Amino acid sequence: MSIELITLLLFGALVFFLALGLPLSFVLGGVGVVGCYFLWGAKGLFVSAAQAYGAMGKFTLLAIPLFVFMAMILERAGVAENLYTMMHRWMGPVRGGLAIGTVIICAIFAAMSGISATATVSMGIIALPAMLKRGYDKILAVGVISGGGALGILIPPSVPMILYATLTGESIGGLFAGGIFPGILLTLIFILYIAIRCFFQPHMGPALPREERASWPEKFVSLKAVALPIGIIIMVLGSIYSGVCTATEAAALGVLGAFISAAVYGKLRRELIKEACYRTASLTAMIVWILIGAYCFTSVYTGTGAHELMEKLLLSIPGGRWAIMATIQGVFFILGCLLDPAGIIMICTPVFVPVIKSLGFDPLWFGVLFIMNMEMGYLTPPFGFNLFYMKAIVPPGVTMGDIYRSIIPIVGLQAVALIVVMMFPEIALWFPRSLTR
Repeated sequence: MSIELITLLLFGALVFFLALGLPLSFVLGGVGVVGCYFLWGAKGLFVSAAQAYGAMGKFTLLAIPLFVFMAMILERAGVAENLYTMMHRWMGPVRGGLAIGTVIICAIFAAMSGISATATVSMGIIALPAMLKRGYDKILAVGVISGGGALGILIPPSVPMILYATLTGESIGGLFAGGIFPGILLTLIFILYIAIRCFFQPHMGPALPREERASWPEKFVSLKAVALPIGIIIMVLGSIYSGVCTATEAAALGVLGAFISAAVYGKLRRELIKEACYRTASLTAMIVWILIGAYCFTSVYTGTGAHELMEKLLLSIPGGRWAIMATIQGVFFILGCLLDPAGIIMICTPVFVPVIKSLGFDPLWFGVLFIMNMEMGYLTPPFGFNLFYMKAIVPPGVTMGDIYRSIIPIVGLQAVALIVVMMFPEIALWFPRSLTR
């Protein structure tokens, strides 16, 4: 059987069963196992089993449940309420200030948690009603919360970055370092967009009336709300970049910081820990099963030489290596509308990473671009996760159509940030390289 036919059958079966609505993990694993059997017989099944078993033995994967557990505790620990109170006092007098403060809080949560849901749900519950009550445009308010929440997969620590590093052999610490400045860049772009729009359209984000503004003593007292978040960020990222801890060990420190935060705010109760454990087990199990299925599929994909055919097809795209890079990013964007970002990483990494290496691109920089594109996948309909998080918590006056409209400018801003990092790779590469000198 030719490589061309095998490749067509593999990806054709993948698309067919996904279109039927079957779970991604079962589709990947099923196509992989059946492919192994028909290509190599019963003995070929050992290939899939060995790949999956080997994947589960990787120490770095322990960081995933730890970061998820940390995020689940922080979501209920009371940190978000205090941060929002601080931002309300400092940014409220500025046009669009509550929306700008919300984006900043989302960025802080991103640097603590590693997943998108924490900031999206927390700010949707706390910040959205406050902004709507004060006359903010609902499209703007919903959009900045959805976009700010998506920063959780770009600003380290990031669970999708751990998956990419696991599949490619890249340094997790290097990827974390590479995501910092693109994350800051995107945060600043969001803030600039809100400030400019509210300056020319004051009704979109009116400033707080004078009677609601805090005094200077109240503002300075509220600054204590950032102490615990900064402490957690230093514990996690500082321990990685200083070389004291691996990413997995740093994740354990993050869990400790989350417990301390919950205790300080009086939220450390048995119910909170029980709920965090259940939610962590559910989310981690989903990720691990997708990972097992992806390794089964990859074992067939690489074992038949199909990756060489895909490489030839991509390299035949006219326009040079930047045209190929643009095509790959376009494929990521389309897939982000249809599939789980974690699944996209596991499907596409073995396909595209060998190609970008042969073209002379830095795989760490490509990984940052990949994650930035997956960040858009959290917002693009019909299957953007943050859209469903928002729908679950918005008040009755906000429809699904409003949510869809709210993310149009946000996705555009994300695309601008992606293009900027593509044009200036040092934004993602300077810090990781400086750490290795």
